[in-house]
Amino acid sequence: MKIVYKDGTVDECPADQELEVIRHTAAHILAQAVKRLYPEADFGYGPATETGFYYDIDMGDTKISVDDLPAIEDEMRKIVKENLPIRPSILPRPEAIALMQERGEKYKVEHIGDLAEDAEIGFYTQGEYVDMCTGPHLRYTKALKAFKLMRISGAYWKNNAENKMLTRIYGTAFATQAELDEYLKMLEEAEKRDHRKIGKEMDLFMFRDEAPGFPFFLPKGMELKNTLIQYWREIHREAGYVEISTPLIMNRHLWETSGHWDHYKDNMYSTVIDEEPFCVKPMNCPGGVMVYQNKPHSYKELPIRAAELGIVHRHELKGALHGLFRVRCFTQDDAHIFMTPEQIPAEIAGVVHLIDQVYSKFGFSYFVELSTRPEDSMGSDEDWEKATNGLIEALNTLGMDYIVNEGDGAFYGPKIDFHLRDSLGRTWQCGTIQLDFQMPINFDLEYVDADGSRKKPIMIHRVCFGSIERFIGVLTEHFAGKFPTWLAPVQVKVLPVSEKSGEYARGVYQRLFDMGVRVEIDERSETIGYKIRESRNNDRAPYMLVLGEKEAEAGVISVRDRATDKTTSMTLDEFCEKLSKEITERI
Repeated sequence: MKIVYKDGTVDECPADQELEVIRHTAAHILAQAVKRLYPEADFGYGPATETGFYYDIDMGDTKISVDDLPAIEDEMRKIVKENLPIRPSILPRPEAIALMQERGEKYKVEHIGDLAEDAEIGFYTQGEYVDMCTGPHLRYTKALKAFKLMRISGAYWKNNAENKMLTRIYGTAFATQAELDEYLKMLEEAEKRDHRKIGKEMDLFMFRDEAPGFPFFLPKGMELKNTLIQYWREIHREAGYVEISTPLIMNRHLWETSGHWDHYKDNMYSTVIDEEPFCVKPMNCPGGVMVYQNKPHSYKELPIRAAELGIVHRHELKGALHGLFRVRCFTQDDAHIFMTPEQIPAEIAGVVHLIDQVYSKFGFSYFVELSTRPEDSMGSDEDWEKATNGLIEALNTLGMDYIVNEGDGAFYGPKIDFHLRDSLGRTWQCGTIQLDFQMPINFDLEYVDADGSRKKPIMIHRVCFGSIERFIGVLTEHFAGKFPTWLAPVQVKVLPVSEKSGEYARGVYQRLFDMGVRVEIDERSETIGYKIRESRNNDRAPYMLVLGEKEAEAGVISVRDRATDKTTSMTLDEFCEKLSKEITERI
């Protein structure tokens, strides 16, 4: 695939850039189509994204909706069919401003004003349309083979709520129609698996307008959440962690010392207690530091692995809230490891093993990303170099492939992020390992070394689930609500066929309940077909026990297996043995 750079150079497109170039070109063709249909439109930004592209547009007094997208798509197809050459050019800053002013592009003019005085601005022209862009792009509009406009939303200019709200049109594009069709099919399946829809059907959680971004967990959701927490506690105990709990609200000076106030205050909730400023914690780490400070430590005690299921609050913009994926209150399965420098490789290896154990349990594959020092950071160059090299050494020792994500580390240290892949191939960033030299310095943490000298420990921040709430959302979509037996909110649904088998069904129910099985019985005066359909669609229980007079007389049960949708007759003892194995072994 040939592409053209802003200096006019034409070359083969690197394989890893093909989708980005295709989608960036699609964004320009979208803008050209909109300009033809709505001449008053004024354009902001139009980048390629991981899943497609979008363009932020000031539509003036015109209101458009998803109903208008087919007409815009048709105009895009006309532009593609015209096979317009896409020609680059470069202008010095004054001429670039003059060109955009002449074309009435006030947002482009403002954007140029943010660039350096000596900047040379790239432009791409296709037919009557000119767009400011660094490129590269396809050489002709006809090279765009497969695209679709997806949805519309609002977006503030420059993501600043004080600026005007623009219309954001989203689309996607692929190299071939087959790839686009496959993607659209995946989206259709993802819509069926939407955790918000399934969560409502299964009575797992809810949201209310009175508490935007603050999830309510219903009884079945709590069964799911508590089962995850029980699993978390078991594997952490086996891995040598101790569990702590730290306050939800702490004095602001603590957050100033940690650096969170300077770097994160816009996302923090604050209050006043006894005429002093306090903050609701957005992270657990300063609390963990306070626990370490509680008493002197010797090198013989290290590493100390302190785990915490801490409830944290972060202010997210209302428009960014999305089910359990983006909330304002969540449970972070945190841990902070205090160690000597020599212990860094072994401790990172231990955390990697733990995270791998968790993801393997749920059938996730994953890839690893190393995020380096951001611009908004604290600490010396030397400490950052040591921390980054420590993570690289650990990854190399483990033989793990990784991608470098420049400048995306935490403000106090570099990090390793784990991106898991679900059953639809989507990726989610959940687990993370952050190596921190700064917080022990800020809080003057110490331990007594073998020679009697006082030294500062190194600190690891890490999570496995990330946010338990978000992880539940990911699991819900990954399994489409059909959780494995050990995790399912309702493990067995007992369905008596009629009142005549009611007593027998209640006895079966009681036997399972006494075993600790999460079991429900449906004794409503409904047909057995209705009960089966409702249980399949709503409860999604791994097993349904259909019990009629025939089963009661024979002293057996008819087990309908969700995995095979087949019904098998067996004794209750046989079923209990099978069920117990699946639950205890977490199959």
